[in-house]
Amino acid sequence: MILTKGFKDFFQSESLSGILLIGLTVLTIITANFILHEQYTAFWESEVLGKRLDFWINDVLMTFFFLTVGLEIEREIYVGELSNIKQALLPIIAAVGGMIVPALVYISINIHSGSVSGFGIPMATDIAFSLTILTIVASKIPSTLKVFLTALAIIDDIGAIIIIAVFYTKNFSILFLIVALLIVLMLVLFNRIGLKNLIFYLIPGIFLWICLYKSGIHPTITGVVLAFLIPFGKGDKKSPSSKVEDILQKPVAYFILPLFVIANTGIIMTSNDFSQLLTVNSLGIILGLVIGKPLGITLFSWAAVKIKLCSLFENLTISHILGAGLIAGIGFTMSIFIALLAFDSPEIIKLSKLSIIVASFISAILGIIYISVTFSLKKKKMTSNTKNKLLKPSKEAL
Repeated sequence: MILTKGFKDFFQSESLSGILLIGLTVLTIITANFILHEQYTAFWESEVLGKRLDFWINDVLMTFFFLTVGLEIEREIYVGELSNIKQALLPIIAAVGGMIVPALVYISINIHSGSVSGFGIPMATDIAFSLTILTIVASKIPSTLKVFLTALAIIDDIGAIIIIAVFYTKNFSILFLIVALLIVLMLVLFNRIGLKNLIFYLIPGIFLWICLYKSGIHPTITGVVLAFLIPFGKGDKKSPSSKVEDILQKPVAYFILPLFVIANTGIIMTSNDFSQLLTVNSLGIILGLVIGKPLGITLFSWAAVKIKLCSLFENLTISHILGAGLIAGIGFTMSIFIALLAFDSPEIIKLSKLSIIVASFISAILGIIYISVTFSLKKKKMTSNTKNKLLKPSKEAL
């Protein structure tokens, strides 16, 4: 499989962003617990223009994150690794398994509790964090595993976006939804008649954000809708879609996502919080990500290959997919985002965030150990077999 330049650039960008996010997470937790304590939380809850500061980050700035995600998905579908349906089918099926099984794990544990609304939390995979961890073991894996995990994470994002739009809508208003749909139809018309000036999409996009916010649907969905309505053209540097992606990629990776992490991972922890990790909500999140993710991804992939619905990528085995599945258990950004939507209680949100961080850490460690040990042993075995063949005299020589 030949890796496209777009994929290589995306992989490198996400990996660097992931390293930054990991460092900031550690720094934020230390700052909140040992330096600023309660002042840290109070700062993010302070008001700016009549709204809490974390509103401007989680509801406004994260719209640009979703716009970037949508543009990445669009590019992969049109000209990237997902443009070939046969090639895309394996990560699509794997991603579906990686969403269904964790959700079922969470629901089965929380079915009789009041926290079943958190079922979407363990369904998500964090692209930046996952690809960062994958770079640690990059020398031990085929390049096609990078493609597989990236494609899986992108498809996973599509699933997370759908889950947010369908299940995490509050105070629904049909009037504002109708107005939002009319704006979308207008943007579709602009796209169809070939309007390429970004002003025709960005200004209506602001009104679309307002209408979705008023309708009860989370306004960050505006970013995804806009991504697929801004003209893609040939996908070259001159296309409106590429221009927006180029403008947003670094600010999102190195400003918006870090700001989101700083605002949402400053968890002030007590000794009692870790004992709370045994509550049904926390167990559902941790087991959903650590066990449900790799189980769903591996089983669905194995079944799809077994019934010949699709085939494995070049140099890829089910063992590789299990390794990718373990790393895909790193939910982080998207999982935290869904947790903020799933619950109203600050205490449950806090414990959900802690559970996500713990589960992501466990998934990362397990993924690194599994891939390092398993594929180092395979490499040694292959080297040993090769040496034996070279040392063993052939029948002709005898």
